[in-house]
Amino acid sequence: MKKVFCILMFLFPIVVNAQQPWYKYSPLDYMWMNVGNEGFSGIEVNWISFTFSPTDGLPYIAYMGSLGKATVMKFDGNNWVYVGNAGFSADIAAYESLAFSPTNGQPYVAYMYYDWQNDYGASVMTFDGTSWVSVGAGFSVTEVLHVSLAFNPSNGQPYVAFQDVADYYKATVMKFDGTRWVDVGVEGFSAGKANYESLAFSPIDSLPYVAFEDYQGSDWYTGKASVMKFNGTDWVYVGNAGFSAGATLYTSLAFSPSDGEPYVAYEDVENHYGATVMKFDGTSWVNVGNAGFTAGWVAHTCLAFNPIDNMPYVAYGGDEDNQQNATVMKFNGENWVTVGNPDFSAGWAEYTSLAFSPSGQPYVAYQDFADNNEATVMKYDSVYVGINESQESRLLVYPNPATDKITIEIAEGQAPSQLSMMNLNGEEVLTCSLIKPKTQIDISNLPSGVYFMRLTNDKMVELGKFVKE
Repeated sequence: MKKVFCILMFLFPIVVNAQQPWYKYSPLDYMWMNVGNEGFSGIEVNWISFTFSPTDGLPYIAYMGSLGKATVMKFDGNNWVYVGNAGFSADIAAYESLAFSPTNGQPYVAYMYYDWQNDYGASVMTFDGTSWVSVGAGFSVTEVLHVSLAFNPSNGQPYVAFQDVADYYKATVMKFDGTRWVDVGVEGFSAGKANYESLAFSPIDSLPYVAFEDYQGSDWYTGKASVMKFNGTDWVYVGNAGFSAGATLYTSLAFSPSDGEPYVAYEDVENHYGATVMKFDGTSWVNVGNAGFTAGWVAHTCLAFNPIDNMPYVAYGGDEDNQQNATVMKFNGENWVTVGNPDFSAGWAEYTSLAFSPSGQPYVAYQDFADNNEATVMKYDSVYVGINESQESRLLVYPNPATDKITIEIAEGQAPSQLSMMNLNGEEVLTCSLIKPKTQIDISNLPSGVYFMRLTNDKMVELGKFVKE
């Protein structure tokens, strides 16, 4: 792409557009970048699950794709490529859950299958290096929803949790013992209806835990968060049942790698549908930071721990403008802070799935509304490492969105500065020097999209973002 060189013009005082400019919200030296092409799936996707291979460190994504069947892709360092055949499931597949075996490193995908005879249940398949094969054929004997897959770290056995429709929508967990799928405890073990099951294993004792929306009464809309664990004999509640302040959505369970405490993230109906994270401290469930800590309502909360700093991160669609763009936040020990720029996706993000590379870089996969609901993956890239960046950006960009020209306004004492502009692929499309407090830049030749700006001088770095319509 040819660079656009800006013409600098001193501007007389003008009134700034009433629309608030974008600011960098935290003093972090990174920004979000595409991993490969945005919308790389080429088709609309649903039910995204994203993780990293423990053997080669490559990112993998599973989703419902062509004809509603299951597909897995990986990023080989240059492109997203299919793992085996696209649409490898025999039937329609939903609620994909992707995980890697700790014993042989093979990817496994659990999902709800739906065939043309209107039968549906749970199924698990693995890629053996050549093709996708069933791990026990269509093992559940009942209709299921909300499938979650995890491996027992002590023996490598795959476990699947799901909402058991035939058992009054209660929670059931099954495991593959090497020969067949068997119940873990009794089926339908929750006291009432269980929704959005999230399965994980404790790093302390390798016991399976399940978080879910717990509907113990007759009212479907009062489900609070609960966590249960299998103690070897029975499924028992961890702390109180229904420990959240009110109803929850999109429960996501993960364990702290430093102390083994279970954490649960969810959309908190009681706190204006914002994100809340709670942990079990050994006695009771307590808030991690403030309840409802996000600026606005959220959807598809996904919780994960950074393997380097052991801090909890939450990805979600939804932001302060309620446009459901992707945002990631982390708990720094005192507060929840935005990781890089908030609202970083080009458009509406659904089915957000968060995972960390072996080096601790956060990646987010999502259904990309700006690219025809196709799959996009972005990572928090270290393009600004080592720069002593200011904690509040004083770079103003307006109008935003813009079509032909934008105005860059910088604070007194920041001139002269160097401005560079990059697209979502990290390609530099503009460079120039700013020598006045206000500078107008012609952007008419730029393609429509989201652009990031980096302003540098001998004292500081400022970041900004604008949208070219």
